Amino acid sequence: MKVSAHGRRVLTGAAAALLLLGGCAGNTMPEGGSPAASTASTALPAPAPESAAPAVSPPAGSAAPPTATAAPPAAQPAAAAPVSLSIPAIGTNSQLLPLGLRDDGTLEVPPEPPGSPAGWYTGSPAPGDRGPAVLLGHVNATGGGPGVFAGLRDLRPGDRINVAREDGSTAVFTVDRGEQYGKADFPTLEVYGNTEAAELRLITCDGFDAASGEFDDNYVVYATLVP
Repeated sequence: MKVSAHGRRVLTGAAAALLLLGGCAGNTMPEGGSPAASTASTALPAPAPESAAPAVSPPAGSAAPPTATAAPPAAQPAAAAPVSLSIPAIGTNSQLLPLGLRDDGTLEVPPEPPGSPAGWYTGSPAPGDRGPAVLLGHVNATGGGPGVFAGLRDLRPGDRINVAREDGSTAVFTVDRGEQYGKADFPTLEVYGNTEAAELRLITCDGFDAASGEFDDNYVVYATLVP
């Protein structure tokens, strides 16, 4: 974890410990076939100590880099914190709660009922800042109904995700792809590692196992800010 020029914490490429998303484990299958929610926690990955990047030498025969360097560009204003989310393609609308980490390193989760709203992990960039902004939501709700992120699997490349911010602006993202990952082999760096562009990650639980009553996987939607 490092702090950006704007004072906001940014997950680095070496940030690979463990975030935990609650409300997706220890579920039972009620009548109707949909899993009911509980407040148990299931594993998602997150920030670990930053390690130094190795030095890279220029290829043999290449010219030495110039000693003079251009002045760094002026820092851009930090994006305002997000307040709500809209995904027209799947009819999703939600307020966004700020979520931090508990003392035990697990991620805070939205209060009951666990079907909504979604939350923004405040240790990630604000939507619109460079890097992957992380939004999390439940796939299911109390009593077996759909959670706020139940429709993520229906998103397709090009679908729009609108994030309204405190200053009245809206950051618009387009979906790149969705991926299902087992919790045991979650690709931490791919999901949380720094990116050159302003990106978005929507994360929920997936892979419900009726025998164990738990979700074995996570589903992640990758999206990129519209210029």
